[in-house]
Amino acid sequence: MDQDHFRQILLDMKEEVSGRINSIDRDIRHEGMSADWAEQASERENDEVLESLGNSSEQELEMIKFALLRIEDGSYFHCDKCGEEIPSARLELLPFTAYCVNCAEKIEA
Repeated sequence: MDQDHFRQILLDMKEEVSGRINSIDRDIRHEGMSADWAEQASERENDEVLESLGNSSEQELEMIKFALLRIEDGSYFHCDKCGEEIPSARLELLPFTAYCVNCAEKIEA
């Protein structure tokens, strides 16, 4: 399997997720907030949704960083739990996964 291919996918994802986090942070800080009180109230109502999106994006970023470390240490193509090889089709679908399908199902159950 091609490490460079997956490294590039992960680096692209890292950039995209980092941009999303920065955008959410700007929105939560209400940069460029409307002077209209009703609009401000509506914008503040969205803060909970933005916080949730920000938290899930932060988790995704951590998984991406961990996957990049796994590429560097040579463990990327193997399940962290059982050591079996993770199929490349699974890595194409979920490039930041650290588990094979069987172990992921056991963890989620």
